[in-house]
Amino acid sequence: MSQIVKAFAATARYRSDDPRFSEVSPVSTIRKSLLQLIFSGSFMKRWNDKLRPVELWEVDKQAHKMITAWTLYQLNSAGLESKERAALGREIIEGGIFEYLYRLVITDIKPPVFYRIKANPSHYQQLTEWVLEQLEPKVHPLGQAFWERLKDYFLVQPETSMGRRILRASHLYASQWEFSLIESINPWDEELEEIRRNFEASLQELSELEGVDELQGPHANGALKRFLRQCGQLRFQKRWSQTPRIPETSVLGHMFIVACYAYFCSLSIRSCPVLSQNNFFAGLIHDLPELLTRDIISPVKRSVQKIGDLIKQYEEEEVRRRVFSLLENGGYGQISERLAYYLGADIGSEFVSTVRVEGKSRATDRESLQTIYNTDEHDPKDGELLKVCDSLAAFIEAYTAMRNGITTDQLQQAVWRIRTDYNQVSLGPGLHIGSLLADFD
Repeated sequence: MSQIVKAFAATARYRSDDPRFSEVSPVSTIRKSLLQLIFSGSFMKRWNDKLRPVELWEVDKQAHKMITAWTLYQLNSAGLESKERAALGREIIEGGIFEYLYRLVITDIKPPVFYRIKANPSHYQQLTEWVLEQLEPKVHPLGQAFWERLKDYFLVQPETSMGRRILRASHLYASQWEFSLIESINPWDEELEEIRRNFEASLQELSELEGVDELQGPHANGALKRFLRQCGQLRFQKRWSQTPRIPETSVLGHMFIVACYAYFCSLSIRSCPVLSQNNFFAGLIHDLPELLTRDIISPVKRSVQKIGDLIKQYEEEEVRRRVFSLLENGGYGQISERLAYYLGADIGSEFVSTVRVEGKSRATDRESLQTIYNTDEHDPKDGELLKVCDSLAAFIEAYTAMRNGITTDQLQQAVWRIRTDYNQVSLGPGLHIGSLLADFD
């Protein structure tokens, strides 16, 4: 059993024995159906009426969109007070998740058709009410408050807030990035010119947001766009690269799935707003070093300690050289700093629980994180929770492939190992990982 899993076993005993937690009822519950719903974007094709050089999947696009949204959030929230910044962070995270869930339901409605429906308030309300009916059984267990925010996002809230504009710009950039892949191989397609103009005009309308000009203006080849272009390349890196699976999943899409799971788990155990947001954003970029080393499977990393250490050292060196230095030299030091914090550059691992005390990063145990440091001012990040969600995502990948008829030793061993490792692990009251995995027959 790994050190992280042993630490969770200790935490589980602490929570079950401690009277401070014995009478606390969970505010939400995570179920198998929600995990599978988030994963289902791995099956959903994009641009499926166009010739494509590679298959493009919805979950990958959502990951690229949310990484872009995170960078724009960093740039546009720098002058805000801490409470305003936290409120904007939640709007961006939850808005991104809500839009993804909506998209999963409406599936293949082409954007021009959807926007015509949206232009008619009556038709849009009818469509949205139907979408919410489909989502409620799977999402409502997360809690009434979360469900009400989801409904209000589509039925009540205006679309002119900064969070909405950041999400809109990020959606446009990620979609435009995909469009650049297919444009040259569809020369006969009469829609292409109009699509290109719409992207350019729509992004121009959002140019008041800091960072948007850098994505398509005169500085479009600058550090920010180069960084986001690097992130987009992670969609080409397949996980379990030597193991056949249906569906195949990319490193990029996997990061988004882990981020969603981490956010849901954070809500379930009553993490403070900043801790919940840090867990989402850390999950969203936790495998960024694999841009430089590819997806090296765990058995290889664990086979010989020196090999694992060498890989880790190489990853750290390359990330500093090709990512942190790129951003710092390009004038985006604040983004580089947050990336380093989420990746655990000063602590040694992204899977270590971390807080800031007197302006410095400090590793902490999970018990202290959930009690003493579960406050916004400590800028906490639950690295151990992130590790659990990383394993949950790997379990879903292997389990789904097996359910789809692909049975290999590697997949069977992965499912068995994750079930065994997390059988007695609890993240908090009402969130027992072993019980959640037991729902998968």
